[in-house]
Amino acid sequence: MMVWDILTGAGRMAWSDFRFLQYNFIPVVVSTLITPLLYFLAFGYGLGKDVVIGDVDYIAYVIPGIIALSTVTSCFMLTAHKIQVQRVFYASFDEVLLCPITYPSIFLGKTAVGLFKGFLCGTILCIMGVLMSPDFHVTFGLIAMMALSSLTFSLLGVLAAFATNAITTMNVFNSLVIIPMTFLCGTLFPVESLPTAAQYAVDILPLTHVSECMRACALGYDFPWISSAVVIGFAALFYTIAWLYLKKGKV
Repeated sequence: MMVWDILTGAGRMAWSDFRFLQYNFIPVVVSTLITPLLYFLAFGYGLGKDVVIGDVDYIAYVIPGIIALSTVTSCFMLTAHKIQVQRVFYASFDEVLLCPITYPSIFLGKTAVGLFKGFLCGTILCIMGVLMSPDFHVTFGLIAMMALSSLTFSLLGVLAAFATNAITTMNVFNSLVIIPMTFLCGTLFPVESLPTAAQYAVDILPLTHVSECMRACALGYDFPWISSAVVIGFAALFYTIAWLYLKKGKV
């Protein structure tokens, strides 16, 4: 009964966000896919056309990284923006907290649209990857990592929306956390190419481990179980901190 209550509460929480996505589906999806497609063209066919990394062409190497990157851009920004608008501009999130709804339902409901969007964009990119490179393979592990990554960065979006009270603050968070992850976490080139100090720095970021897991699943490398555990740990950490924000009434 408890599980059913959580799921029904999450469905009510997610309803308005999915209605928004329904009426803005094409603009939202197109705006999310533009950046990954530009990365495909610029890095895959431009800079890396004749480059080989390990035993695969660069285009095959970069596709899993771009899929990992798309889960960040699609899940984090949509989730964080929707919650911050509700909190700061419309003050409607306070009404949610007055409803008889559990915290797990709030988190599950607010991450649902991010999960859906991240998985949808990842699926489109996977289809493109199969068409672009014979070395790229869609596996169950890749699909599972897409779901886990989408959940993790949706929870990060919830946390960022709880922790910031202005668009400018969110922009600072985006500049200090999201953009560095975009370029430095093994999405477009091997982390080993960075200076040693920088390698240690990016190893503590979740996207580095997501990229490693997705690349292993798509290209047939040995799966990094430690990295997958780290991603799960980050998801639990983001959930816990966001839960504390709600518990202490700081939202």
